[in-house]
Amino acid sequence: MITPKYVIKKTKKERMRKSIRKIVNGTPEKPRMIVVRSNKYLYTQVYDDTTGNVLASASTLEKDVKAQLKSTKDKEAAKAMGKTIAERLKNINILQVVFDRNTYPFTGRIKVFADSARENGIIF
Repeated sequence: MITPKYVIKKTKKERMRKSIRKIVNGTPEKPRMIVVRSNKYLYTQVYDDTTGNVLASASTLEKDVKAQLKSTKDKEAAKAMGKTIAERLKNINILQVVFDRNTYPFTGRIKVFADSARENGIIF
């Protein structure tokens, strides 16, 4: 039987995600910042793995973030979202996080997002 290409890619990404999760864990002092990228939007959550709670979140879908942007899928949107999540984390007194980029390479929107969060005071 011939396996379709998209099934092979999906299983490879699932395997990669599991191996990453063995290494990257969030604690109450240093929660995990998860980044999810789609073709249209960018999402992020700060997650405490010990309790299973989402401490903060941001996305380019939110009205206040979306109103400032020309497009929700470019590097400028990633930069604005990095600033937004950094402000929200400062409000709840979290300055250090573990960065979880999932299976995405550290280039483009992911890199711009991470650099923006670092510039605004979040330590990875």
